[in-house]
Amino acid sequence: MSVVSPLHLFDVEGRTVLITGASGALGSAAARALAAAGANVVLAGGNADALELLAGELPKERVATVHRRPDSPADAEAMVARAVEAFGRLDGVLASAGVNKVAPIVDMPVADFETVMDANVRGAWLTCQAVGRQLLAQGEGGSVVLVSSTRGRLGHPAGYSAYSPSKAAVDLLAKSLAAEWGKDGIRVNALAPTVFRSELTAWMYTDDDKGRATRETMLSRIPLGRLAEPDDFSGALVYLLSDASAFLTGQVLYLDGGYTSC
Repeated sequence: MSVVSPLHLFDVEGRTVLITGASGALGSAAARALAAAGANVVLAGGNADALELLAGELPKERVATVHRRPDSPADAEAMVARAVEAFGRLDGVLASAGVNKVAPIVDMPVADFETVMDANVRGAWLTCQAVGRQLLAQGEGGSVVLVSSTRGRLGHPAGYSAYSPSKAAVDLLAKSLAAEWGKDGIRVNALAPTVFRSELTAWMYTDDDKGRATRETMLSRIPLGRLAEPDDFSGALVYLLSDASAFLTGQVLYLDGGYTSC
């Protein structure tokens, strides 16, 4: 009896994936990985120049851009429409757009709280609404990957009273939609990283006193002994967007070096 390799299950060639927050560290790493694996990627974000720079790195036949953030139903629908216009269909989404505002709750302006909730929860919800309509109309299932955080499970003493609840909401959005769309073959999961290198966290990777002290505190809680790089998420994203995860839905996948195990 011959043994069949399971590697074909990870094939995403020809699939079309919408990436929100595509100009960010995680979104851009995902775009490079998916395009290299043969997927069509639709890059959505608020920074048009950054989107075009990223698009220029990718095979031109596999990339399209749309200068939108999921701020309104019209924005979300426009992103999905761009994917269909460029590649004829949509197979999945990585919803990586989001923000953070840090302050003690007694000092945080309500406007900052609302900004975090709008970007992280409302934006993810609007993206799912528009993507879901398209996937349901196609009738062939699909994969939705939301970006959560270890902070959706854990509190933080540095003033995360907006961010942590927003990511907990993302986790439950994934579970709710997994239950709602399971009968239609649409899988919904959340990817939850800890600190990874980006423009916002670059200071933690430096050797100045503040960066070193913060990094050492984090590393004391990470069994694998290092902070993450954006490319650490590429394998998990291919897994979640491919048939390799065909029986996985409603889950929060922690890519955190073991942080949440301690």
